[in-house]
Amino acid sequence: MASKSSIEYYSNLKEMSPIRAMAETLMNNHLVRKIDIREAYEMAKKQPGVTITDLPMDAEFVKLHNLPTDAKVLDDCHGNIIGRTAKARRFYHRLNISQKNKLEGDFREALWHMQKYPLIKAEAVLGMDKDLMLKATFITTESDAANVYNWLLNFQPYESVQEEYESSPKLPIQDIILIAFNEWTCDDDFYNNVGAPQLALVDEKHNVIVNMGMRYFGERKKGTLTLGWTSGIRIGMAACHGGIKEIDFGTCEDPQYHKFGKRSIAFYGLSGTGKSSHTNSHDNGGTLPKGFSKVVLHDDAFQIDLDKKICRAWEPTLFDKTDSRPPDHPDWKHALAVMNHSVLNIDGKRLPVGMDLRNQNGRALLSRSLLGAYVNRCAFPKALVWLMKDSVLPPALKLKNKYLAIAMGAALMTQRNRAENVTEEELNKLVFEPFANPFRVYELYRDVEAFLSVADHGADFYAFNSRGYWKESDNNLEAIPLKTSLTLQTAVLTDAIEWEEWKVLPGAMIPTRESIEKILPGYYDSYDPTKRGNMEDYKKLLSDRFNQRRDFLLGSDLKERPEMQNELLKALELKF
Repeated sequence: MASKSSIEYYSNLKEMSPIRAMAETLMNNHLVRKIDIREAYEMAKKQPGVTITDLPMDAEFVKLHNLPTDAKVLDDCHGNIIGRTAKARRFYHRLNISQKNKLEGDFREALWHMQKYPLIKAEAVLGMDKDLMLKATFITTESDAANVYNWLLNFQPYESVQEEYESSPKLPIQDIILIAFNEWTCDDDFYNNVGAPQLALVDEKHNVIVNMGMRYFGERKKGTLTLGWTSGIRIGMAACHGGIKEIDFGTCEDPQYHKFGKRSIAFYGLSGTGKSSHTNSHDNGGTLPKGFSKVVLHDDAFQIDLDKKICRAWEPTLFDKTDSRPPDHPDWKHALAVMNHSVLNIDGKRLPVGMDLRNQNGRALLSRSLLGAYVNRCAFPKALVWLMKDSVLPPALKLKNKYLAIAMGAALMTQRNRAENVTEEELNKLVFEPFANPFRVYELYRDVEAFLSVADHGADFYAFNSRGYWKESDNNLEAIPLKTSLTLQTAVLTDAIEWEEWKVLPGAMIPTRESIEKILPGYYDSYDPTKRGNMEDYKKLLSDRFNQRRDFLLGSDLKERPEMQNELLKALELKF
């Protein structure tokens, strides 16, 4: 399905926000020149800060976009700011009338100055499945051509899917508009200024995002994707900042597995919790039965269609950190473009080097072919897993109570670490990122409603602890190796675990001794919740962690849905 232009969407044009009206006016200015991905590539090669490397670009994308056969990976290097800036965000619909008026005036002024520069625009389509496609237009200065090129790679150039897109029925969603003006400057303390003034203006209700004074590609990518996720929520889908793969047991050598058919499993977790390891593992550490088939939808972003009970991918690419990829790493053959990388002369060739030599957060756009076989839609998830580094949780919990399941996702947590300059008291405070999605720009209760619906449609929910389980203290933990977690994943997919109630948290279940010992000998005694050392201290920390979860949800916008909030809070009550 396709999105709508402004004139198609707004039956009453007065309902359009001033922000969208301004963006639309710039988009339709006769001096803004439209370019395609081939011209963007040629322009990007001449842009200051860009290095043409000798690393060949992934051949699949070269052919797909009719780029020069000898197309090379481009390295776009920035200055002081080499990552996203959350403090620069201003949410238009959260401002009061006075602030809105100010921002509208400042935006008009910025656009007036922007038009002194040669401007270009490009069109892309978000969504890899014909039943969920949104058109997006990116308007910027010629000096930002590298970001236009990367943006077209990250999504899909409109021309490449035009016929399919235009034959699709219309969605009740506006086309997306993205505006960027790197040369913007401002001394107003209403806007963020760290190294340079920055503004990320979000008008999620009218599908407009603006980047002022921001060069980093991640702002363009995540800003556009945020509007895609939000559009999906607006039409009743669930937005997922996570990875999902589908295992086909019908091809297994042992016929006992054929009854499982195709099963999808999704993973949600913050950095370092194992989301990519679980999603991208070839065979779950050798624990999947011989002969299985696997496809990956995506390792970072997808949407769950609740009506049709399928999942759909938004992007054909991955946007990965490359700090652990040396020059001879096999992943480089899937490279499309890189940002903020060192370039070294290696055997007479200019090659980008990962490993964060130049700066932290070096990133690469990579083809999804890195993941092996991939698809644009997959089965509704049989299981959703919250990945958390919480030492008070056993390695695996099945969350049988749906309100507990969604409460644990809505209060998905991480912790500060000792590498940060914070007090011991701060170390004990949890940091919450609901559903592991820092790009949510709508009310939390909308995500809660969506995931409750996922539960009602038959998905099972789990929590995996990837930090380590309390042994004697919060610093003396029983290790939870990745191989153990991958084995648990396979056991979940194959219904190999029988579950019993974890009495301290009604609605949560742990593996029974009889079932888990067949899979992981010694597991039950290692992770038995009743055998923690210093039990009183353990209970005190367990209680503190769940009280923090309750306090977070109590202070959230869930108060606008009091019945729902009460159900989630009740589900988080411990019983000692």
